[in-house]
Amino acid sequence: MRVPRLIGLMAMDAREAAKQQGVLLAAPDRPDFHDIVVDYVVRQYPQPGAEVPRGAVVTVWFDLGEGEGGGGGAGVREPRVPPPPRGGMQRELDEPGDPYAVSPA
Repeated sequence: MRVPRLIGLMAMDAREAAKQQGVLLAAPDRPDFHDIVVDYVVRQYPQPGAEVPRGAVVTVWFDLGEGEGGGGGAGVREPRVPPPPRGGMQRELDEPGDPYAVSPA
């Protein structure tokens, strides 16, 4: 049998689709998997369409919801000290009087 596409489905819909196709679901990132309803599947293994025996386990991962460290952020953003130099053509040239000039003067 072929693995159904579960990516993009809500948890309750993914459970129903897996049940209809005869595969079992596992969610290592969500111990409360059987209680969640509206979180969306963002990844699965094996991939959709892969041949597996009936009763095989398909592992799914969910998008983190609000208050779970997700929220679309990419982590802590702190200012870089010192700030990166300004770009542009000016940075390609040595500043006049620079004691560490790269190009011979």
